Amino acid sequence: MSEQTADGTEIVTDGEKRGGFPRFRHTPAGPDFGRFVEAMRRLQDLAVSTNVPDDELADIATQAEELADRLTPYEVPEGKSPAGSNIQLPGRGSLLMLPWMVEKFDTEGVRSTGVFRRYHLGGNGAAHGGVLPLLFDDVFGMTVHAGGRPISRTGYLHINYRAITPLNTQLVIEGKVDRVEGRKTFVSARLTDLDGKLLADGEALMIELLPGQP
Repeated sequence: MSEQTADGTEIVTDGEKRGGFPRFRHTPAGPDFGRFVEAMRRLQDLAVSTNVPDDELADIATQAEELADRLTPYEVPEGKSPAGSNIQLPGRGSLLMLPWMVEKFDTEGVRSTGVFRRYHLGGNGAAHGGVLPLLFDDVFGMTVHAGGRPISRTGYLHINYRAITPLNTQLVIEGKVDRVEGRKTFVSARLTDLDGKLLADGEALMIELLPGQP
């Protein structure tokens, strides 16, 4: 059974093991969307790495406000934007996600490659420790989906920091399903450099949603 919200999004209530999670229709990215997202990522990098004189900054802030005003009329509800669902783009086209590319997505697991950029700096040239759980949690969600498991939420997430994670260095993360116990899916992942050096590893419990559960 399902019902529809005012904007036409279908909410599945039973029969598909999706809990009360919306079933959004895929919104394809247009030919310039990837370029737009990369430009926004570059702005994020520059916003945390520049020291602009006040007279310049006032004009730049005005331009940023004008850009936001220009985008505002096109704001849409969750699931209606191409951001986050286009797997062919870094971070699936979402500014929230790390700009990594999915290279493997099947029942055996998920593999993604990419770099931590200046925006992700924690200190002394290393990636901020807080962005690693974001990367792992995203990979765990994809791993559950690739493994054919029902829509799930994170029950717990544990990360072991094994070495300093550098910026602007190509890295690899690989996730897999370890075991399934009823509604529970136990997953794990490893983050390494291209030479195989372990930078971090982690594990999580993903719990299948109950009917109607958000």
